[in-house]
Amino acid sequence: MEFRVQSADIDETPFPEEKPHAFVRRMAVDKARPIMDLYPDAWVVAADTVVSLADIILGKPKDSENAVSMLMQLSGMEHWVQTGICLACRQEEVVAVQSVSTRVVFNSFPEKVAQAYVATGEPLDKAGSYGIQGKGAFLVKEIEGSYSNVVGLPLCELLLMLESHGVIAVAA
Repeated sequence: MEFRVQSADIDETPFPEEKPHAFVRRMAVDKARPIMDLYPDAWVVAADTVVSLADIILGKPKDSENAVSMLMQLSGMEHWVQTGICLACRQEEVVAVQSVSTRVVFNSFPEKVAQAYVATGEPLDKAGSYGIQGKGAFLVKEIEGSYSNVVGLPLCELLLMLESHGVIAVAA
């Protein structure tokens, strides 16, 4: 499959009282729309992922101090990783969107552990300030649901969307 990575410059601020699953779905569609305008005959895949603690959205940390604070909020806690996926094509008049939620439970750890992890630089560009696919794997006690969702893109669900719209065909 040939593809191009294209960023959409959009406002990623949650609306007041907006629930995490609604926010990620809206973000995925909002990211897809300007790219659809640029490439009307192309299939566009757009996604957005957040970590939520109850209904509080934890995005990417602003700085190291914010990353440590997020990690300490998550220490010993259950949280959710939620991703919105949009598959769209202007020419085909398709805008399909769905969200995927994965339950994650962290081990309890002291602040010095969070500080040491943040010092690696890994959490600074990650929703919730951790990467399960990297050094941050040690933080995770259990996971229920899609692992690839926690990494950042729920691949099984995306492939099903691509197949259901005839973008790809699975060999029999």
